[in-house]
Amino acid sequence: MPTNPEIEIIQINISGPDKPGMTSSLTDILARYDAFILDIGQANIHQSLTLGILVRTTSDKSGAIMKELLFKASELGVMIRFTPIDEHHYEEWVGRQGKNRYIITLLGRIVTARHIAEVTRAVAEQGLNIDAIRRLTGRIPLREDERASKSCIELSVRGTPADKSLMQERFMALSNDGLDISLQKDDLYRRCRRLICFDMDSTLIETEVIDELADRAGVGAEVRAITEQAMRGEIDFRESFTRRVALLRGLNVEVMEEIAQNLPITEGLERLMTILKRVGYKTAILSGGFTYFGNFLRRRYGFDYVYANELEIEDGRLTGRTTGEIVDGGRKADLLRLLCQVEDINIAQSIAVGDGANDLPMLSIAGLGIAFHAKPKVKATASQSISTIGLDGILYFLGLKDSWIE
Repeated sequence: MPTNPEIEIIQINISGPDKPGMTSSLTDILARYDAFILDIGQANIHQSLTLGILVRTTSDKSGAIMKELLFKASELGVMIRFTPIDEHHYEEWVGRQGKNRYIITLLGRIVTARHIAEVTRAVAEQGLNIDAIRRLTGRIPLREDERASKSCIELSVRGTPADKSLMQERFMALSNDGLDISLQKDDLYRRCRRLICFDMDSTLIETEVIDELADRAGVGAEVRAITEQAMRGEIDFRESFTRRVALLRGLNVEVMEEIAQNLPITEGLERLMTILKRVGYKTAILSGGFTYFGNFLRRRYGFDYVYANELEIEDGRLTGRTTGEIVDGGRKADLLRLLCQVEDINIAQSIAVGDGANDLPMLSIAGLGIAFHAKPKVKATASQSISTIGLDGILYFLGLKDSWIE
């Protein structure tokens, strides 16, 4: 009396030179035997293919399937390997679906083998499995100028870290070796960011505008000393801001146009803004600086919102005071929440970018807070940081590939 054929699960691994139609010809054999594909994945590196297929079939068909696949693999000039998977292990694998997943992004002028070895060692020590590795930056010319280059590798990992804070400490140590590392929970919100808010001074521009104004007023050294104290978090921002603005009293407002026209723009800003607008992001400047310069950047790069401090002017000269509420760290966080309400998004869909201590409140509440070329205290406190390349490095933290956006 014939017995019912048993269910068999087979993992098929193919590797070799990539050729058009290879996946089609192999899956066509599976289709003719009604094999059910449980999972499939493919990667190509320098015209070399690695293809994995997990199939469910029955014992009366599995032999014929493997025989035909072997013949086809020989014809195509590729290696093929079959691994039986028992149902218990398959169900265990299915049960891990939806468990904690993280995206680890390695970013720098160059990402070396040692960098990758250190990061993947830390991942393994935490009991995490790497599901996928992909390069986000474009192909690297052999003679590329390292000063202008960018390199980004993204790891998709699964599991629960034994000690997440320890792993982040390891990553932070590597950041002092020419590498930025982002660790993000891979969830719905990471894939649906909609709003990005920037500090202005020393973030969008490579200067503190108040220092530039102070130079014209002849009080540059005094103002810079107070600025540094504030950015390091040594004195209250409101107090320092009031003291610095007071020193500008009597300055002719005509100097603001000259300063605006010569602002040193941070590397990568134009590329970043072009891509963010193309994919539909709303963008905002939330600055402890001044609206005159924020509006200049809005007109030039297309920011949607600008919130900063308004200098009081009388008879064409600065009075040494501001009008309206001072935009300090707490105000930046409030404005971020307000913009999320205006744009009708969850705050987890927001991004904040800044460099100073007064940016920490908004960095801490945003879905993704990025310390950009930040002071040591800020970098140590923020969950993500970029110190190696320009502002367009943010695009890679969002998972965008050069091949998509160029």
